[in-house]
Amino acid sequence: MKLKFFKTNELLVAWGIAVILSFPIQSVESQVSKRFFKPTEESFKQYCCPEWFRDAKLGFWAHWGPQAVPRQGDWYARRMYIEGDPAYKYHVAHYGHPSEFGYKDIIPLWKAERWNPEKLMALFKKAGAKYFVTMGTHHDNFFLWDSRLHPWNSVNWGPHKDVVGLWREAAKKEGLRFGVSEHLGASFTWFRPSHGADKTGPKAGVPYDGNDPMYQDLYHAPAESDDTGWYSKNKEWQREWMFFIKELLDKYQPDLLYSDGPFPFGEYGRNLIAYFYNRNMERNNGKLEAVYTCKQASQGMWVEDIERGLKDSISEIPWQIDTSIGDWYYR
Repeated sequence: MKLKFFKTNELLVAWGIAVILSFPIQSVESQVSKRFFKPTEESFKQYCCPEWFRDAKLGFWAHWGPQAVPRQGDWYARRMYIEGDPAYKYHVAHYGHPSEFGYKDIIPLWKAERWNPEKLMALFKKAGAKYFVTMGTHHDNFFLWDSRLHPWNSVNWGPHKDVVGLWREAAKKEGLRFGVSEHLGASFTWFRPSHGADKTGPKAGVPYDGNDPMYQDLYHAPAESDDTGWYSKNKEWQREWMFFIKELLDKYQPDLLYSDGPFPFGEYGRNLIAYFYNRNMERNNGKLEAVYTCKQASQGMWVEDIERGLKDSISEIPWQIDTSIGDWYYR
């Protein structure tokens, strides 16, 4: 869980496939080609940050999901597959070896049985929040929305609830702007350790459960040996990412979208963000109320986010800081 998000301009407090591959990128391009924003850097220079975001100095972010279950902090779904890591040791001691009990088996343990989004949202508003952001999906490739494209989601597994949808209802009830965060872009290479095996000990060479083709829709296919960056070079994955996040945008129509990383995936990212801006304008009678934020400066084409940091000087362009009072997941 997360508890805090800043902005000095905005403080956001955090607490606490086959079907897709059949869609050509042209289907998104065609939807943006006749709109105000085109998927080009030159077109993005027209972006003007909406007044609501300039004025919203505080927001809360629910950074929450199955990785909170073991209470071992951030990146548990990756670290539990790294032999010798504290999370690996904890996992073996409390759940079993990751060849037998993997992250797929952690997911059903996340129940959210005492979660009360309306009560929490009222508290956030009382604290002074002007906007609220929920995680849509973390690097673990588990979606917190009712997805028709991806089976590993919070309606099919775990809480059996549309977490994003219920957060959205609560935010709208309190009059708060609503945002979603996506950490999915990095997932393809982030999950690489799940395809490994112990190098030493009694389980040396025994494949972790990420090697099982039955669970490839969660752990992905193994990345190529030279595909080691934050964002994968795999074009099929980049296209999947675009349509996954498009579904999130279409279903919940957020005011804000955050990507955990620099601007993702070239033409796929540009098409998605142009689509996001244009659809937002359609819903607001031609007025742009959308905010896209990621960890990359843009000279105003989108809002720069800084994780646990500050700018070293005053900026005329709005920007956002995200931070937490502890680890990004409960520890």
